[in-house]
Amino acid sequence: MKQQTLILIKPDGLVKSLTGNILTRMSETKLEIVAAKIARVSPELAQVHYQHLKEKPFYDELLTYLQGQLHDRRKVMAMVYWGDDAIGKVRTLAGATNPEEAEPTSIRGAYGRITSKGVYENVIHASSNEAEAEREIKLWFEPDEIILDAYKTKTVVLDGVKKRVWA
Repeated sequence: MKQQTLILIKPDGLVKSLTGNILTRMSETKLEIVAAKIARVSPELAQVHYQHLKEKPFYDELLTYLQGQLHDRRKVMAMVYWGDDAIGKVRTLAGATNPEEAEPTSIRGAYGRITSKGVYENVIHASSNEAEAEREIKLWFEPDEIILDAYKTKTVVLDGVKKRVWA
């Protein structure tokens, strides 16, 4: 079954210059990149992205981490990968969220760490299921930034200009 999934190379992955290594590992999945960009993560974007973890005691540290405040690298690389079983393939390659529990051959197992304050610096984010993938992709990308029609769109007129938006 063809799926799309969101992958974020987080600020620690960018600071450690792991982008090339991660993209090389991602190529093992035989999935297609259908969108990619460098994005600054605002407090609002971080909050909406991690809204499902709002009640966790580490929520504030997680927002700080995703915004790049811990690494003075206030950006992430956001990508959409597409193909057969995209979510499962990427989740397997990414490894467990906790880098200490991740297989050493996974991306998080090889490159992640837990800080002395207990923050998981796990280098990448990968959507956990189809519903989350759709929510996250629509949060991070506009329809015209993706080279395939991932989800339903509609055309609106904003300031006299036609624009496709998520339906």
